Amino acid sequence: MGYLSQVTTAEHALPHARPASRATELSLVLMATIWGINVSVVKYGTQVMEPLAYNALRMTLGCAVLMTLALTRAGQRASNADRWRLMALGVLGHCIYQVLFISGIARTRAGTASLVVAASPAVVALVARAFGHEKLPMRAIAGIALSISGVFLVLGGTIQAEGASHLVGDLMILCAVVCWAFYTAGLVPLTQRVDAVRVAAWTLLGGTIPLVAIASPALTRVDWSLITPLTWASIGYSGIMAMVVAYLLWYRGVHRIGATRTSLFGNLQPVVAVLVAWIALGEIPTVWQGAGAATVIGGLYLSRS
Repeated sequence: MGYLSQVTTAEHALPHARPASRATELSLVLMATIWGINVSVVKYGTQVMEPLAYNALRMTLGCAVLMTLALTRAGQRASNADRWRLMALGVLGHCIYQVLFISGIARTRAGTASLVVAASPAVVALVARAFGHEKLPMRAIAGIALSISGVFLVLGGTIQAEGASHLVGDLMILCAVVCWAFYTAGLVPLTQRVDAVRVAAWTLLGGTIPLVAIASPALTRVDWSLITPLTWASIGYSGIMAMVVAYLLWYRGVHRIGATRTSLFGNLQPVVAVLVAWIALGEIPTVWQGAGAATVIGGLYLSRS
């Protein structure tokens, strides 16, 4: 059974399991809220610590928690072949993605970064189409085009308001989104036979090992005496809430209601992120951000409705 067939089967089964669907949808609202807050948390953390060092610490924490849960969890364990597949995907979805994501956030506004990330579902759909998993109707193609144009609107606003230095950060975030799209396309079939905790644990382990190696020089330069309790708290939130709780909710959503409907809830993330960045970091939303957000979310609604 192909990628789209699995997603369609899961989504067609929803009317027969409405209470479970509602619970899953509420959990995905929580997921989007956690990730929206995390953008500002990471922005703060990368201002007081080198981005690679900060990322290595939060991912190591998250990986330790998830691997403990996976190894002590009852039930059928993932096969060796599936573990290697998950770890290989983790290099793309957690190592390369996180290096680009964290480095990008360190170079741009938290709110702007969240709006670029909002184009993820559209990019996922394009990747699925490129691999022949999905035939897109004209409505979906129009929605994807509108969503991507919204990202370029945000990037254009960055050039005008912030200069080329922030544009580099936005482009790094956009490259991270492309990595996430390929990661998702490869992951969905595995979520049908491996439970969410083990999927999250093995993919994160696959990404954490090379990332810690890459971050080793940055970790040696950290002056641990200058790390404040607030910085440790940000590592704790980003490592446990964003890397463990939110990822488990996402994998659970993909398994129960399909990738299409799960991705819809990611649209809430930039709304939360912009509001939190305004309150916590003093990043006043710009006209460009407003126009870009409306275009991105409008395109996603058009392509997914």
